[in-house]
Amino acid sequence: MKYARQIFISYAHLDNQPLTADQAGWVSLFHATLQTLLSQRLGAPADIWRDDKLRGNDVFSDEILGQLAGTALFVSILTPRYLKSEWCAREIRSFCERAEAEHSLFVDNKSRLIKVLKLPVDGDGLLPPAAAQLLGYEFYEFDEDRTPRELDPAYGEQPRQAFLRKANKLAWDLAAQINALADTPAANDGNATPPAAERPAVFLAECSRDRREARERIEAELACCGYTVLPDQRLPDDEDEHVAAVDALLARCVLSIHLIGSGSGRIPDGARQQSVVVLQNERAAARSRSAGLRRVIGLPPGLASPLPAQQAFLDALRQDAALQAGADLVEGDLEVLKAAIHAALKPPEAPPTAPSVSARRVHLVCDARDRKDILPFIRLLRAHGVEVTLPVFSGDAGAVREANRQLALDCDVLVLWYGAGDEAWKYHQGNDLQKLCASQRERPLRGQFVLLAPPLGDDKAFLRALAEADTLDALDGLDAAVLAPLLAALGTEAP
Repeated sequence: MKYARQIFISYAHLDNQPLTADQAGWVSLFHATLQTLLSQRLGAPADIWRDDKLRGNDVFSDEILGQLAGTALFVSILTPRYLKSEWCAREIRSFCERAEAEHSLFVDNKSRLIKVLKLPVDGDGLLPPAAAQLLGYEFYEFDEDRTPRELDPAYGEQPRQAFLRKANKLAWDLAAQINALADTPAANDGNATPPAAERPAVFLAECSRDRREARERIEAELACCGYTVLPDQRLPDDEDEHVAAVDALLARCVLSIHLIGSGSGRIPDGARQQSVVVLQNERAAARSRSAGLRRVIGLPPGLASPLPAQQAFLDALRQDAALQAGADLVEGDLEVLKAAIHAALKPPEAPPTAPSVSARRVHLVCDARDRKDILPFIRLLRAHGVEVTLPVFSGDAGAVREANRQLALDCDVLVLWYGAGDEAWKYHQGNDLQKLCASQRERPLRGQFVLLAPPLGDDKAFLRALAEADTLDALDGLDAAVLAPLLAALGTEAP
């Protein structure tokens, strides 16, 4: 599609009044910053137009109508004043009406209307329907007393950095959209070619405010890597409609990512009164069980919440296998989380060929402190022609996680060595292995065992008393008799 101008900035002139006499107005700063960043990302001067001459009376001129007619992307800077301005209302309505008449308001599922929220606004319903449903770029934050404040360098270094980071994200997205529009034939072009195959999509779940910065960074990195990030529009506020929309998006995705924070996020109107964070995690878990959707759940280290309902969700998320279904639960910083995401996005390897009867492998999961105590176990199994693999303990976090995942998937029998690790370690290791084997193994396990090793503790004494078939009791020493159930599962006779 050919347009005379790349971007039109729509704003209320009141919002460009500087905070102090020695500064430029916020909209002028936004325009200049976007001009520089977008030009650098396009590799050529960006063509951005805004009215900087008219003042005060909300006059809607023929000049503005002419600029709108040939504009590729319409950027509206939303504020309380913007929603009260007849001038701004006519600008956005005129753009939407013209684009809808040409069937070009959405191109490749991307809206040509972009919302920049300088301040929170009530009354999105006053905007055209096409604008109300869009996600926006938030250029504001909240002070400690929950007072909203635009990101403006006048407030200090931290707001300045946040402003530049947001502007950079916007510039990347606008550059990608401008390039895509330039490569897209017009709707009435008889020589139009079929659209290219859709890129892989990733569901990046909504989150609470304390995780939005991390979400924006992940979204930007995924977009730069060529992934389509969903949702790309605001999801319904009605609970039933919200769930249906999430299910439809998840069906298009190869991975879902959930950033969990101390807040709960917005709550759709419905019988359950559950937050979008809870609802979207539940639907992704269901999709994982039914269709094998891979998932990553990210929590900051030591995360807790002052909100009782959110803390209950955090506790359940850490303990309930149903809520974690198909997920790699990562409690770490942003870089650790990104490593887990990129590992999860690697194309699945071809399933291994079925092993011959004589090729048997046991993967031993243990604490690093147990390595000196497992040598007799390895020697006993090797004497029966059984290969033993051990966990990877050091290296890049994402690479270590992926290596240990593959070791657990490639073995015939899993053994959890319950020695130096405490009860919580045993629980989480067993839970992770259970989820992994249930969702990702290409062939069934021959067996899965917990081996009790010194030192003796209350939990180990309890497991010993239960004497379940999948428990190997080596608290009094390890010999072939202890390993007899394991050897039987492998089809190997005990000595």
